[in-house]
Amino acid sequence: MTDPLTRWRQHAADTVLLDGFHALKHALRFGAEVPVAVTNDRRAALALAEELAGDVHDRLAALLTEVPQETYASLVPRPHPTGVAALAVRPSREANLRALARTPRTAPVVVLDHPRNLGNAGAVIRLAAGFGATGVVTTGTLDPWHPTVVRGGAGLHFATAVERLGVDELPAGPLFALDPEGEDIRGTKLPDDAVLAFGSERSGLSAELRARADRLLRLPMRPQVSSYNLATSVAMTLYHWSAAGGAAAVR
Repeated sequence: MTDPLTRWRQHAADTVLLDGFHALKHALRFGAEVPVAVTNDRRAALALAEELAGDVHDRLAALLTEVPQETYASLVPRPHPTGVAALAVRPSREANLRALARTPRTAPVVVLDHPRNLGNAGAVIRLAAGFGATGVVTTGTLDPWHPTVVRGGAGLHFATAVERLGVDELPAGPLFALDPEGEDIRGTKLPDDAVLAFGSERSGLSAELRARADRLLRLPMRPQVSSYNLATSVAMTLYHWSAAGGAAAVR
């Protein structure tokens, strides 16, 4: 069996980094293929698994190889406090497109239109996974599988379909775009097959996506407050969908 550093180098070019115990835990729970996982303290990592993730303890025990701190630190740009890192195979574009196109769709697709902040994108993917959304789509140049996004998503990219698409490639379904000029969202019941679009942190919705939208909706907001954080806006909208019984109120 090859040593973990050699295996890491063999797989680094065609995988995504799982940075920390929780990212690896979530990825395993949702079926990620993980060819290599390392830790600077195997005993501590497995004790954490025993406490917080008994369902994947045995798989972690089989995967994790202890390496010196210097080796571990050389593999990750920002060593995680849990001292765990792994590489996971990214789902194919074809698999993500099949998931996004599935009918009937029982939960919305979230669209981030030209997002700019990698951390915000990761937080949205984490939210979408928690609410059981069908997927998260980004338009524009941001790679939703960038290591910083995966870190922000805590490995939950594997719990939902995550893909970058053009506006003309968005999945079918009624498109509701969040915009300050829209109707109050509290008067609208969002269907399970909705496509929910959110503009960029700086400039809002692009003209292309606005033109494609079936309806514009706005979130309730106190006068003179200019905006919500992107992840907060997504959370409020998905909660509104679930509170009306969406996907059996997220089970």
